[in-house]
Amino acid sequence: MAANRAMAGGAAWRRRGDMALRIVAAVPLGYAVASLCAMALARFLPGDRAQVTIAATLAAFALCAFAAMWAFAARSGWRAVWTLALAGGVAGGATWLSILASGRL
Repeated sequence: MAANRAMAGGAAWRRRGDMALRIVAAVPLGYAVASLCAMALARFLPGDRAQVTIAATLAAFALCAFAAMWAFAARSGWRAVWTLALAGGVAGGATWLSILASGRL
């Protein structure tokens, strides 16, 4: 009987840890991914600088919401963290390469 309680307590901590990972993925990591994607979009979209910046920022709002939904829809908390970190790395890398290739805006 005590073994069942210990196993149930361990499962509860795993669920709490998974939820904490999802919250970390949804809020700060989702915001970071949206910001990095906004920078990349602002670099690559054609048009006037002001209009492109506004369009990229508006797209980032939708992306931030999508990232938060993905964090809670993913199979596990770790998958949500790694997927969003990878997406942010790709967007940040694309922005960095663009700056290296053509200089600052």
